Amino acid sequence: MLFNIRPSNLVSALSIALELSTDGISRHHWRTALIANKIAEHIGLEYRDRQILVFASLLHDIGAVSNWYEKKKLLTLNVTHDVYRHAEAGYFLLKDSPHFGMLAEPIRYHHDAWAGPNPSGLEGKEIPLSSRIINLADRLEVLLKDKVYIFEQCQDILAAIDELSGNYFDPDLVRALHEFSGQESFWLDLTNPHYYQNFFRQFDANGHIVFNIDAIVNIAEIFATIIDRTSSFTGMHSRSVALVSEFLARIKGYSQEEVKLMKIAGLFHDLGKLAIPNDILEKQSGLTDKEFSIIKQHPYYTYRILEQIDGFSLVAEWAAFHHETLDGVGYPFRIQEPSLRLGSRIVGVADVFVALSEHRPYRASLPLAEIEKIMRGMVERRKLDGCIVADLFSNIDNLSNLVNQILTMTTPDSQHGN
Repeated sequence: MLFNIRPSNLVSALSIALELSTDGISRHHWRTALIANKIAEHIGLEYRDRQILVFASLLHDIGAVSNWYEKKKLLTLNVTHDVYRHAEAGYFLLKDSPHFGMLAEPIRYHHDAWAGPNPSGLEGKEIPLSSRIINLADRLEVLLKDKVYIFEQCQDILAAIDELSGNYFDPDLVRALHEFSGQESFWLDLTNPHYYQNFFRQFDANGHIVFNIDAIVNIAEIFATIIDRTSSFTGMHSRSVALVSEFLARIKGYSQEEVKLMKIAGLFHDLGKLAIPNDILEKQSGLTDKEFSIIKQHPYYTYRILEQIDGFSLVAEWAAFHHETLDGVGYPFRIQEPSLRLGSRIVGVADVFVALSEHRPYRASLPLAEIEKIMRGMVERRKLDGCIVADLFSNIDNLSNLVNQILTMTTPDSQHGN
């Protein structure tokens, strides 16, 4: 199975996951990418270098996305030295990726100060140029105020940048910024939400890239790592759901490539959980109505992000509809039974099974007999597909091995959280 995907389509869609909040979706990474590209164009960077720069800008805070405390620290111009942790985390997330590996180094040094001192030991022109550009673009973007007319704030933004020129920012890049920022179009492009798709399209000069299914699995595993870091007690949840989804797909007779597609859906199914604050995900007591309403956002965002990627329509459904139910009162789309695909039902069953099998602070992993009783009850109430649940419990030996794999992955010693 091959996916013909525009590279900007893939990276810009996945960058939306980094923008999720309880208030909706911001455009920090998109605007940072636009600013970075404008700087790079002005100083004469070649197309391929600008393409890498833009894609790195779109993912530059990937190491902070699962930690809301870390994300909040990045919202002010002057950042402290502890922000280097997320830059390093982003580097390690991407460095071994066949398709994203070239973005790792620019991300690693994107908070290094021009004059140092930096944990990397680098300073001045020793810092990669792409990192220096992202640093300036990133800090300029956080100064933008959405509720203030753009031409009423641009001079104040430039003045704030000037104060850090030669200390935090490369003075040559600040000079370049001044040279082109007199163009009103630069500022208007930043604030025009309809411009970005045209902007991204210029980085698809070579057309679509063919990704085989294993490449997509690799990308999904990167994001599963990020997703599962949102909660210390579900540190391998997405991989566990993928494991059970694969198991059920094989029982249903799916082809080898369809089984891998099911794995991808399992890995991505909680992508939208990046919109939920850690304190809600980590809460050990019951949720309030407001907190639960926030939780209910996550499959919506999973769907809206994945559906934007070329060729991902089926994966989007399988992944995102795992809280839809046969009685039609699941969330967030209230899909009726005839429209709920088998793949979505499989991921839904896998998600419930894994949740009941995992250790939680408020309870130990439940025994198989109790898990089966709970899930059979959900079948009776038309919350889960009875045939899939029957398949799950039809082979107790294989199922016991599956549970052991989940418990091995989800014990505290095996987790690598924030």
